[in-house]
Amino acid sequence: MSVFSENIGLHLCSPHHSCCKALWGSGGWRGGLELLRSFLNVFSMWADSSFQSQLSCRAAAFHPPLTVLSGCGLSERSCGALSSVLSSQSSSLTHLDLSNNQLQDSGVKRLSLGLESPHCKLEALSLSGCLVSEEGCASLVSAVRSKSSHLRELDLSYNHPGDSGVKELSAAVEDPHFHKQQIHHMCHIRTELFFSPSDFSQLQLDENSMHRKLKLSNNNRKVTHVEEEQPYPHHPHRFDDWTYQLLCRNDLSGRCYWEVEWSGDVSISVSYRGIRRKGDSWECVFGVNHHSWSLWCDDTRYSVWHNKRETLLLSPPSGRVAVYVDCPAGSLSFFRVSSDSLIHLYTVNTTFTQPLYAGFTLWRSGSSVSLCPL
Repeated sequence: MSVFSENIGLHLCSPHHSCCKALWGSGGWRGGLELLRSFLNVFSMWADSSFQSQLSCRAAAFHPPLTVLSGCGLSERSCGALSSVLSSQSSSLTHLDLSNNQLQDSGVKRLSLGLESPHCKLEALSLSGCLVSEEGCASLVSAVRSKSSHLRELDLSYNHPGDSGVKELSAAVEDPHFHKQQIHHMCHIRTELFFSPSDFSQLQLDENSMHRKLKLSNNNRKVTHVEEEQPYPHHPHRFDDWTYQLLCRNDLSGRCYWEVEWSGDVSISVSYRGIRRKGDSWECVFGVNHHSWSLWCDDTRYSVWHNKRETLLLSPPSGRVAVYVDCPAGSLSFFRVSSDSLIHLYTVNTTFTQPLYAGFTLWRSGSSVSLCPL
């Protein structure tokens, strides 16, 4: 958590009421009290009636100009509280980053009500990776067209707005009836996914890293967890014990994109090559150490893991997943592939200090992963 006197930064965290009380008592975050109250409501963490009363009575009129709430586990319900903050007469919030939250179209509709308020001073809004589709874009059109709108930048990258959604929003910001001669006030919209076919990677599974209960098929493009151990020779790079894993041979450099089909319980990961291979240790498992990042998949849910930290995702699982990594930029994104459409699941922003390799975990017998031709 980062705390500033004028800006609020809550990147990848879930605020607890005790933490909020400490910040409030320090006097360094008085401008964020109203927003904290919204958080407490969203996460159902009202500690007691006395604290609620104190917070309500001492809420400050000032709101910070920049608020970063990226990857904080916000949902549709959060947007109602944030909408009330945006429409407050005392709000001075001009930049709001809600990227990588599961807001969905219903949440964006609630948020748009605040954007349409004549008191809203927001100039830049990031909804990158918030599961926004055409329906959500339609809700944003009226907000963008509002005569009182100050919005100059709207980031909808890593969503699936569709052609109609992009066209409606583009038409709204270019409509001279609404902006007249205020050309400088026109909103810039980002919807690109930031990768191209030149980034497609042909991965090669590394037999020397493969656990003995994993078996290759389909010209070494598919790996399956089987009951009987395979007669693979000893190799220092081979995973053993209960880590039913393997890595790919080719390292990932620059920008790389690949797709896999999966079944059962699996993890789809990227890892440094130096991850531990031997012994009964979580240090060997993708996503449970600082060497690797992983999307865990089963029939009921997705979750992202890194360094023993889990982030649950709301999107329903499908049998095909896409991965995109931009190594120089430190960006790793997971997508659900549905009817040839990419639906963004999650993006990790970090700094990669070593070459990366794709890897897979097949947790139980019968689970499988297949590399998809592109």
